[in-house]
Amino acid sequence: MNNLIDISSSPVVNLLDLLLQDKSTKRNIIWATDSYEELGEGFQDKEQITRFRLLQHADIIQPRIQKSLEAQQERTRKKAEVFTPAWLCNKMNNDCDEVWFGRKQIFNVENPDHTWTAVEGPIEFPAQKGRKIPLWQRYVDSRRLEITSGEAPYLVSRYDAATGKPILPLTQRIGQLDRKLRVVDENTTEYEDWIKWTLRAFEASYGYEYQGDSLLIGRINLLLTFIEYYRNRWGENPNGKLLQGVANRIVWNLWQMDGLKDTVPLGKPYEPYHQIDLFDVETASVDTEKREAVPCKIYDWRRDNSVLFIKLKEW
Repeated sequence: MNNLIDISSSPVVNLLDLLLQDKSTKRNIIWATDSYEELGEGFQDKEQITRFRLLQHADIIQPRIQKSLEAQQERTRKKAEVFTPAWLCNKMNNDCDEVWFGRKQIFNVENPDHTWTAVEGPIEFPAQKGRKIPLWQRYVDSRRLEITSGEAPYLVSRYDAATGKPILPLTQRIGQLDRKLRVVDENTTEYEDWIKWTLRAFEASYGYEYQGDSLLIGRINLLLTFIEYYRNRWGENPNGKLLQGVANRIVWNLWQMDGLKDTVPLGKPYEPYHQIDLFDVETASVDTEKREAVPCKIYDWRRDNSVLFIKLKEW
């Protein structure tokens, strides 16, 4: 089986400090799992994941399918962690697109043996009259959220989470973000337009995950997906500044959260009336036993401001 994730190699290692950031706490994401506690200090469930500690044991960050069967069963028992096969992700994403487009078989045709056949040629959007925003742009901008995202198989499909088999060529990929990137490829000719709408596709793709190692893998999968589509379109690797910008969007949009509380995992129950300065969290006590529950922030890229995730439920 191929090495699907390697945090010690470029470009991931160059961006590791950024990929470990937690925008809500202004610190790093935490492990939120006891899977690595035997490694000692720096690997307990409430401790932050740091570049230094992580690179000492770089091989522990690997997709679920590459973990031992015992480790998989333990994580399922303790955190209800499962992996969704690509065919099921494809089916559910196809159902979403059927609603959006008003017809079936937009990106691929599902086969009885759980494979699929990619639709050839550009994706067809309904005809429009008048000077309206093109439907392909509206599709790219449509916001999608993967809950309990794990390795983000609904957003990007670099490999089948159930088998570890890479999904190639890119036209065979079935993630929600993969579909947006295909649409961008088909509807842009200039480099600047491709970059603009590719970034907007990433800005419209969200997900949250509880366990820190799975979240990191999900973030890496989105980053590597960008590189693969860039290389496929332009025949070279993106530069460091561009990757920094993409990684920052990914870190904002894929965040660590307890989905039952809308807060960073393993904190005290959140008290909405308790006054805390969300933009000064870094001054808070680092005593993990007294950790305040920090409400999670995400970013609204169209309005260019951060917002509490819990507030979205009031809209």
